[in-house]
Amino acid sequence: MKEFNYTIQDPLGIHARPAGELVKLVKSLASDVTVSNGAKSASASKIFGLMGLGIKQGDMITFKVEGADEEAAAAAVEKFMKENL
Repeated sequence: MKEFNYTIQDPLGIHARPAGELVKLVKSLASDVTVSNGAKSASASKIFGLMGLGIKQGDMITFKVEGADEEAAAAAVEKFMKENL
């Protein structure tokens, strides 16, 4: 299992457009990706779960990546977050 933290930079937090793009990315990976915001967590492959976390600018979230391609998957998700959020 790979795990990394990311602090949201986007003034709108995780909103519909980037959440949808993140879901598309995660669905293309072989690994399962979970996002945690404090005590709440959700699968990164489900847009309603992501939006339900209520992630705002400045929130530090944790990604857990587990599966066959977890090294590459974690790198791809981290790159996406840095470029989009």
